[in-house]
Amino acid sequence: MPDPLRVIFAGTPEFAAQALAAIHAAGFAVPLVLTQPDRPAGRGMKLAPSAVKQFALAHDLPLAQPPSLRRQGKFPAEAAQAIEQLRDTPHDVMVVAAYGLILPQEVLEIAPHGCINIHASLLPRWRGAAPIHRALEAGDAETGITLMQMDAGLDTGPMLSTVRLAIAPADTTGSLHDKLALAGAGLVVAGLQALARDGRLPATPQPDEGVTYAEKISKQEGHLDCRRDAAVLARQIRAFDPFPGGAVVLDGTVLKIWAAEVLDFTSSAAPGTILEVQPEGVTIACGRGALRATQWQKPGGKRLATREFVAGFGLHAGQVFAPPQ
Repeated sequence: MPDPLRVIFAGTPEFAAQALAAIHAAGFAVPLVLTQPDRPAGRGMKLAPSAVKQFALAHDLPLAQPPSLRRQGKFPAEAAQAIEQLRDTPHDVMVVAAYGLILPQEVLEIAPHGCINIHASLLPRWRGAAPIHRALEAGDAETGITLMQMDAGLDTGPMLSTVRLAIAPADTTGSLHDKLALAGAGLVVAGLQALARDGRLPATPQPDEGVTYAEKISKQEGHLDCRRDAAVLARQIRAFDPFPGGAVVLDGTVLKIWAAEVLDFTSSAAPGTILEVQPEGVTIACGRGALRATQWQKPGGKRLATREFVAGFGLHAGQVFAPPQ
């Protein structure tokens, strides 16, 4: 029996932690885990460990949290130390999943089999930071996971394997994230097993056609513009769940809409006008069609179905949500 493949893992959020858990459970040696430094989180903004760090600590895996891997960046000494640690840690391949730090060329070249990235889209569609959000926002019918051999570009490396996943009509970024995390964990384990068995993974260059970029999501994007098509707004609401949430403003109060359906409804009312308030939903005029919002949240409150929400927050026909500033 050959020695098990030695895998250095680099990742930060829950998406990455599921992949690390699967790699560990499959019996691969993990001599080092890289994750981002602890960040402030929660109402108290106390420093909190990443999901990957929590798994590494729970399973006694060696851990490093460099703030950068770029010698020319803001933390040259820390980057140099981390790179030296990578060179001093015997390993065969590095797996990267939602790490959040740029890997310079010298890091990509350390592992004998290079760096394999678990990317949550069907490349070359949705290269970049927010592929799950952008696929939902664009109304894509499917998405998936691509295992990619990393190079110095932004998600431009050759593809090693893919798995496709249909996007369900009710999927949110949260639900689709969970499905893709599970798919990514399975795909990377299969890829590592093939690498251990065959000593290589066939790679296919990404096509030049169909390239799109998934820009990072900003909090400001959550503000819903009711002058847009109702179908567009419904996709945004799903794409922005759990962050930043689809938001409307009524008399200066920001309300979140967490679920909505599109109505084939024509009205002469101005976009943003509440047309009807019923226990099952609030109908809002849009630039085209109408939106029936079925789940709401007020500042400091929790998510509520329309029936419970309107019982404590007065919404009535004729009120108008303000357009984005």
